[in-house]
This record gives sequence, C-alpha cells and structure tokens, in this order.
Amino acid sequence: MSSPEIASLSWGQMKVKGCSTTYKDCKVWPGGSRAWDWRETGTNHSPGVQPADLEEVVKKGVKTVVIGRGMSEALQVPASTVDYLKKNGIDVLVLQTEKAVAEYNALAAQGVRVGGVFHSTC
Repeated sequence: MSSPEIASLSWGQMKVKGCSTTYKDCKVWPGGSRAWDWRETGTNHSPGVQPADLEEVVKKGVKTVVIGRGMSEALQVPASTVDYLKKNGIDVLVLQTEKAVAEYNALAAQGVRVGGVFHSTC
C-alpha cells in the first residue's frame, strides 16, 4: 500500500489524492489520511507536536515521518517528539509545511513508506 500524494496545499486547505475531504491540518500514511484535530491530544503551537499526535501514523508501519510546522513555522516540534520517532527506528524530517509537502510527495513517489502530519496555517 502506497502513501497518498498530497494533491494541493494553500493557506488553511490541503487536499489528498483520492480523498474528497478538504483538510485544514492532516495526517497521512500508507493507504490513508484524516483530519489532524489538535484537540484530541491538547496540541498547541507551543510546546507543539507531541508523540501522541504521531502514534497513529507510527502504527501504520512508516519508515519516515515528515512534520510540517506551518506556513510561518509557528508550530514547534520538541526534541522529545523527534526522540520518540528515532527510538521507534523512524527517520524524521521537520520542515516548513510547503517544503514538507514537497519532500513527503517526493518520498511517496519513490515508494517509501512515508507518513506525515501537516499544519496548513501559521
């Protein structure tokens, strides 16, 4: 099962190929995607992305996770979150969201088992 291409990104809107939903923030993994609702884990811009935000993606058997920090990189990613991924044997890329989407799509096109979480505003 391959990771779905992110078909489009603009401020506050993301579309994943094969999915009719328009996301504000989203999680993607091989074979699927869904809205990333920060309220589920109490995520805020600071301290930022928590291991709990990534557990669902990790459980899908990804080899790489790409984290999009937002258009202006307002979303923080603490070292503890990066450590969580590395301890699970997962490569991690933390980038501004437009760069993150480009990197994610490139990896997906190469057949890498890649997942991601992307913030499409600030």
